[in-house]
Amino acid sequence: MPQSKSANILITGATGNIGKELTKYLASKGIPFRAMVRSMDHAKDLESLTFPGAEVVLGDFNDTVSLENVLKGIEKAFLLTNSSELAEQQQTAFVNAAARAGVKHIVKLSQWAADVNSPVRFLRYHAVIENLIKESGMTYTFLRPNLFMQGLLGFRETIIKQNQFFGAIGDAKISMIDTRDIAAVAGEALSFAAHEGKTYDLTGPESLTHNQMAEKLSVAVGRKIEFVDITPKALKQMLLHVGFPEWQAEGLVEDYAHYKLGEAAEVKSGVKEATGNEARGFDNFINDYASLFSA
Repeated sequence: MPQSKSANILITGATGNIGKELTKYLASKGIPFRAMVRSMDHAKDLESLTFPGAEVVLGDFNDTVSLENVLKGIEKAFLLTNSSELAEQQQTAFVNAAARAGVKHIVKLSQWAADVNSPVRFLRYHAVIENLIKESGMTYTFLRPNLFMQGLLGFRETIIKQNQFFGAIGDAKISMIDTRDIAAVAGEALSFAAHEGKTYDLTGPESLTHNQMAEKLSVAVGRKIEFVDITPKALKQMLLHVGFPEWQAEGLVEDYAHYKLGEAAEVKSGVKEATGNEARGFDNFINDYASLFSA
């Protein structure tokens, strides 16, 4: 059954792409929630805060006392931090604070193929936190999405100015996922006990190469868009140039090496299993976002 009309659900990462969609999803269902933000300025863009059941609380993953205050009265929490060199430390602190506060269930945003032995740093730290949550005694739902379709927005400037986007992946296929579907799965997992103990592999309904994505984008925006395959070294330099920290840039290069091996091509039914609805396809995504790729 849905949650009672009190804010016993905490959303971390509430102002990010997934967090915004998750707050909108819960608001649309009439489910109260508490959104954790680093400053009130970050909360200004949250449309869902007009929902009477929405609360905003100031919280900092690097401040244990702050986390303890945020978690008071919380029964279920959605865990999402920035993917930085501090992510494992921050999520560890959150899980420990949640356990002390009596939180019953954590829905964690993990990543496709999370594994403590992975050569990809992102996949290792997600697996470490999954294991920590299991050991905590709290119930859990782990969401393991593949590459985000919305990640293409990171190349918005080069798509607009150069009609190009880049990657170090060759012709490998990826079963990309729309972040709106990730948010819907998270919303269901926070609302119904049937999702406890589940791990959902989240993909779109098809597996595409980056060249196929470029073809679909070209149709949607009405001009020729090209995918340019580059070396891992060039990809890292490009990411550093546009402002990514070195740790994260190196991690993204590792991600692409993982993708290039075809290890992210499988299509899974996690979205349908969790929500009852089919996952959005890339055509749906690009039609909805096409205007953002036009000058």
